[in-house]
This record gives sequence, C-alpha cells and structure tokens, in this order.
Amino acid sequence: MGYTMIISEKMEAAARIATALDDEGTPQRLKEGGVTYFEAKRLGERIFVVSAVGHLYNVTSERKGSFYYPVFNVIWKPLNEINRRARHLEKWIHVFSKIAGGASKLVSGTDFDVEGELIGYTILKYACGNREGEAKRMAFSTLTRIELRNAFENLLPNINFGLAAAGETRHMVDFLWGINLSRAMTLATKAQSGRYHVLSVGRVQAPTLKFIVDREKEIQSFVPTPYWEVSVTIEVGGELYQARYERSRLHRLSEAEAVVARCRGKAGFVEDVQIRTFTQNPPVPFDLGGLQGEVYRLFRLVPSRTLSLAERLYLDALISYPRTSSQKLPPTIDHREILSSLSRVVKYRRLVEELLSKPILKPHEGKKSDPAHPAIYPTGDLPEKPLPLSSRRIFDLIVRRFLAVFSVPALKQGIRVRINVDGELFYLRGRRVLMKGWLKFYEPYVKSDEVILPAMEAGQRILLRDVRLEEQYTPPSTRYNPNSLLNLMGDQGIGTKATRASIIDTLYKRGYVRGTRMEATGLGFQVVESLEAYCPGILSVELTKDLEGEMARIEEGMLKREEVLERVVNILKDVLLDFRDNEELIGRALSDAVSEVRREASVVGMCPVCGSGSLMILRSKKTGKRFVGCSNFRRGLCDASFPLPQPPYAVKPVSTSCSKCGWPRVQVKSRSRRPWYLCLNPECPTKSRRRGRG
Repeated sequence: MGYTMIISEKMEAAARIATALDDEGTPQRLKEGGVTYFEAKRLGERIFVVSAVGHLYNVTSERKGSFYYPVFNVIWKPLNEINRRARHLEKWIHVFSKIAGGASKLVSGTDFDVEGELIGYTILKYACGNREGEAKRMAFSTLTRIELRNAFENLLPNINFGLAAAGETRHMVDFLWGINLSRAMTLATKAQSGRYHVLSVGRVQAPTLKFIVDREKEIQSFVPTPYWEVSVTIEVGGELYQARYERSRLHRLSEAEAVVARCRGKAGFVEDVQIRTFTQNPPVPFDLGGLQGEVYRLFRLVPSRTLSLAERLYLDALISYPRTSSQKLPPTIDHREILSSLSRVVKYRRLVEELLSKPILKPHEGKKSDPAHPAIYPTGDLPEKPLPLSSRRIFDLIVRRFLAVFSVPALKQGIRVRINVDGELFYLRGRRVLMKGWLKFYEPYVKSDEVILPAMEAGQRILLRDVRLEEQYTPPSTRYNPNSLLNLMGDQGIGTKATRASIIDTLYKRGYVRGTRMEATGLGFQVVESLEAYCPGILSVELTKDLEGEMARIEEGMLKREEVLERVVNILKDVLLDFRDNEELIGRALSDAVSEVRREASVVGMCPVCGSGSLMILRSKKTGKRFVGCSNFRRGLCDASFPLPQPPYAVKPVSTSCSKCGWPRVQVKSRSRRPWYLCLNPECPTKSRRRGRG
C-alpha cells in the first residue's frame, strides 16, 4: 500500500510534525548516511517526515567557470554541484529520492511562503522524479500539535504552483542580474588592480545602496543655518518649570535679543489654560517589519538578527510564523485558550485575568494582511528550557504586544498654559495619563510621556527666575540605521519581507557601508557613481519595483515566467554593452576605492613605539602568517611587530583603545566562542593578570 512522505524545511520542524502526527507522540528517529528523518504511525498509516536544510537546488549558469560574462543561459541544479561547500547536501537528496520511491502519497510541509514553496517544489520535481503535480500541501502558521494535526487532516489538494513559479522566477531574475553585474564590476576591477576583490550589485541591493549614498551626499553638502530659541524659567508652588516662546525658532539674533530684553526682570501672568482629553489606541499586532522595528528601538538588534531569533522561537512552537506582512489575528485563533495558557507565567497572570474577565475579546488590528499567514502571536506554549537573553526579550515583547492589542485605549489629558510676559507669549505644556488602558499591558516597552503641571488658572501671577537665549543650528538629515533603511525599502516596494534584512547585511559585508548609523564608504560611493555614469537604470527604484510587481502577477497566474525573463535579459544586454564600452574607466575608479577600503580595514591604530607610523594587519611572505607591524618599517624607522591569532580565528581592528594601557587592540572571533579583544601591548596589565592566574 505504500506510505506517506512529508517534506519539511528544517530538522526541528520535521521533529515536531512527526511527534504531532504519531499516535503515541513518540515517532521513530531513523538515520541514513548521516541524515536524520522520522517515521510516525497514525491510524495504521506509516508517515515518513524528511527534512531539507534550506534550499537543496538552485539556479546556475549552463557554462562552467566564473571569469566571464554575460550569462543568459541558466539551469537548476543540486546545490552540491554548484558550491563545493555544499557537498554534504547530496546525502539529503539521496534520502528524499529513496523514500519518495516507495511513497504512495507525497506532502509538502515546508514553510508556507515563496521560499518554502520553492524548496518543496524543487525537491518534488528533481529529487522525487517529477511528482510535484500529485503532491498535497500542509499549510500551517504554528508548529503546535493541534495545528499540525489539523493541517494534515485538511490537506490542500496541491502545492501552490503560482507561489512556486514566483519563487523560481525571482531566483532566476536575481541570479541573472547579480551574476552579470557583479562579475562585470569584479573583473573590471581585477583588470586594473591585478587583485581579486568580490564586488556585488544586486537587483535590490543597488537602489538600496543609492539611498545611503544619496543621504550621505545630502549630509556632506548641508550648510547649517543658525537660529535662536527663547525660553523662560518660571516658579510655581516652589517648583521650577521651563516655558517656550510662542515661536520655536527666531532667525535673527537682534529679534531674539529684543524678546529677551523685554522679558528680563518682568513678571508674567497666566492668560489662559487649555485642557483637552484624548485617547490613544492600542498597538496593532506585529508583522515582521513591525517586530524588527520595535526590537531595534528597544534592544538595538539588527533586523536580520531579529528574524533569526524569531524563526528560532517559531521552530520551538512558541510563536507563529514570523515572515508575515499581516497585522491581523483571524477569528480561527482561539484567543482565550492562548491567554489562559500564558497565565501560567506569573508575570502575565494578573494581566491575563483582566482580559479574560471581558465578555468579548476583540483585537485592535492594522490594515495590512497576508494571504498565507496571520500576524505574529504567541501560541500559548511555554519554553521547555530557559531561553537565551535575546530570545527571552523578543518572546516577552511578542507576548506583551499580544496582550496589549486586546486591551482598551489609554485615556490621556493634555494641558497648555499660555503665559503673558509684557506682551510676549510663552507656552507651558503638560500631559498626564488618566487611564492606563493598554499601556499597563505593554510595560516596560512603552515610555511614559507624562509631564505633570501644578494647578494653574487664568490671571494667576507668574514669577520669572530666568530668561534664556540659546543659539542652535538646523541639523542635517540623519543617516539611516538598519531599521530605518529596512522601513524605507518596504515603503518603496523593493525587496521582500524575507530578503530585506539580508540585503542590508550584504552592504556591510561588501564594505559599501560602515557603522550603526550607515555611512557610505568610498567604495560604496564609487559603486553608485560608476553605475550612475554608465548604467543608471540599474539604480532605478521604479525598475526594481516593476519587477516585484511582475513577480506578484506570476504568483496570481496573470503573467508567465518566460515573459519576465525575456524582459530582464533585454535590459541586461543593453546595460552590459554600455559597461563594456567603459570597462577600463569603471575598473580604474573601483580599483582605487577597493585599495582604500583594504587599507582602512587593516589599520589598527597609531604605533605607540615610534609615535608616527600606523600599526597595520600584515601577512608574512615567508610563513603566510598574520601579524601587526608598523608602516614605518619599510622606511627603516620602526621595527615594532606583534603576533596575532591565526585562522580559523577572524581578526579585525576596533576603534577603541585598551582601557588599561591605552594601546590599540583588535577583536578576535571564532565560531565556538564569543568575540574577545586582544590588546597588542605585551606588557598590558590585563595580560599579567592572566599570567598570574595561570
């Protein structure tokens, strides 16, 4: 009679699916060639759950080699045949093929989004012998036992071919775009410098980098304008308060000084007091962008790190699927049951009891929706073991946001006191919370904005203690941070909720930007300026947005993949012809920028031995080993050198000096431990302490 094979995307998900479906909740753990999979027994049916490890197949060029372009003929191949570092994936493909051979029913149980659908589709097509047409689909948003069982009992009749086609097209478009432009720039640079340095230009990456470069140009060309602020310090009931002049900015010093002169030494009186009461609605449930933004605001974790931690919570069945653009909680979710389960945690108990006492639980929802998944919410399952700090923070944030959306609006009172000082008007503003409402459910993640003022009434005499004049300057636009850039990408409609964070990471990895406040490096500037001069279409937000729209139309079945690929190839042909004509100029400019980036990346700091040279990370021609040496060595002025940890340790300079001796230091990273800092001073007190402990 055969058996059922379920394709899962990750090992943890496979284990949870098998456990949920097994009658006893104890599926058999099997192994073949180092690959672990599971066998569950359900009502007499044998079910094998096999996990992929992300994508097992990807797109590549038909022709081998990497030192040429253009590339227009592409095929799908096993990842182990494309990338040497992915050789181990051959074992997974073998297991899928073997188990599918005896399966009478195939089910895709990967994540229900574009990438997940593509992973399942390619395995069914290439590893399982073109059986994608007969496969059923498990669709779920959490890895809880109840939802997994329900998904298996209510299988969709087939996989979502529109979603798979959109994913397939996106991979092919991004490959064609990236491989051609990245190779063109890399090879042009190598031809001029003689050194190989990977430069990448992606379909979404290029316009995103332009956002940063344009902002940097704006900052660099900004000319600040002076203005003046006038304020008075008043005394009411023995307490001091600061009232602001009615015009927040005075653009002439003489005018500001005249206001100060008229007020100095005078008393004032309350002209009127205006009080208004207003409500502040609860927040909406988290979509992925909202979660990434809030985590960055509170904990300064970059978006990619937030996504990684959220996916870990999802695999632990603690939250719903995080890659969602929805701000809605559908009624099919049992809100009361989830809340009751959360009440087992002491710090949530009182809050949950208050919510459960309400006759109707209705969430305050946002406008955005997602056809595949609801907003992010806690499943009600609790951690089986203590979570790491960052995971614990994100889980607590998601729980408290979930509680807050079911609460009532907060009631606040705003007070504005108008003070007359010899005809000049100043304003004193206060705010207080009359009813906390949702605010108490979202503590400590909401900041109090209360400014409590004493009772005041019209005609009341006011004592002035000080009149202050401050010179200010108009500030330039602020640089983007990873979160504000991610939001801009979303607003502009480029990239996807799942890829934007990784694109930002790539900008750092390539050396195009640096710092938490994202500053474009010389290389980042040069990449954008070269493209602006010779291939301006590549930087177009509109072109990128149009292609995103075409991908959506493929998903809806309104457009064919071949039409999009033909358009992309035609665009690239024109772009690459222009590039060829200007290859030497582009390569020269980029090679200079690459050299500068390399030099900056190797400078550790000023040499404390000679005081005039720079300490740099160098490599010995004899041994190939890394060390730190002084730039004055070649001039015969300084022979200072210091050893460094060798690979697999990664070493990079840091901007801060040693707190004990003031010498330069480097950061050392390894896969097995946290980063640590190495002071280059062999006599540093920190090293003597270590020797003493030894």
